[in-house]
Formats: sequence, structure tokens, C-alpha cells
Amino acid sequence: MTVATSTRSGEPSARMALLRGVDERGFGFFTNYESQKGRELAENPRAALVVYWPKLGRQVRISGAVVKQSTEESTAYFHNRPLDSQLSALASPQSSVIPNRAFLEDAVEALAAKYEGAAVPLPRNWGGYRVIPQTIEFWVHRENRLHDRLRYSRQPTGAWRIERLAP
Repeated sequence: MTVATSTRSGEPSARMALLRGVDERGFGFFTNYESQKGRELAENPRAALVVYWPKLGRQVRISGAVVKQSTEESTAYFHNRPLDSQLSALASPQSSVIPNRAFLEDAVEALAAKYEGAAVPLPRNWGGYRVIPQTIEFWVHRENRLHDRLRYSRQPTGAWRIERLAP
């Protein structure tokens, strides 16, 4: 999915991330809290997501407030990841300038040796976010650009208002 965030002053940025859970609480993903998106979410805890399936001619757009997932949820997901992914998350100062590729490779190698046969700890600066949807738009490709668009908007009562949008 695409995750779009912005600074407090409104400077936007977007990147791809893995959607790692959808339930009644929202849409989840995991990252380094000190990455660019983490810093932006700390300043402005709102995001927009886009999930796109070109072969199916479908997309879903989500926007809403963002909250951190619990440490327990982050820990459970972290330890469910492949070992190499755990080591990379611990080694990488995501979005920071580094001197070269060897810097990362050496850090991962040192951590692999340090934690050989032991659990890799959840990095203090890594965990999950949940986007609590305020709006969800479903888009379906149709010929002649007469696409179907349905927007669901959460009302103050918690109910959803459904509106059809022109393509």
C-alpha cells in the first residue's frame, strides 16, 4: 500500500509499506518510529493509505487518525518476522544518512553473532501504527472512465454514511 503522511506544516510525503492487518480498529502497518514517516506521524498523527490491485481494476483509499499499536502487538508481530528482518530492523537507522552499504551489512553481521541462538529484542524505536479510518473510498474500474466510486464517511455516532461519487 501507499502510506502518505505530512509534516505539521503540511509538507507531504508518500512511500510503499506492507499492510499488516485490518480489523474493526483500523488498518495496521509497522515501521521504525524514527523514520521520516514516524517523525511526521509524531508531528501530525493523520495519514492516507491507498491499496491498489491493477489486474483487478480496484483500489481502496483510506484516511484518518493514526495511533501507535501496543507494545504487545508490536512485539508479537516483530517475533513473527523472519530472523533477517528482525536483525535488519534492529540494525537500520531508517531514513538516516549512512556512510555506505557496508555500514548496514556490518551491523547486521554483528547483531547476528550477538543474538545467535537467542531472541532478538524488539527495538525501542520500532513498532506498529494503526490508521483509524474516517473515510474509506472503494474504486472499481469501468470502461469509458465511468468508474464506480463509493465513499464511506464515519459519522459522529460511529455509523457510516455511504455516498456514490462521480468518476
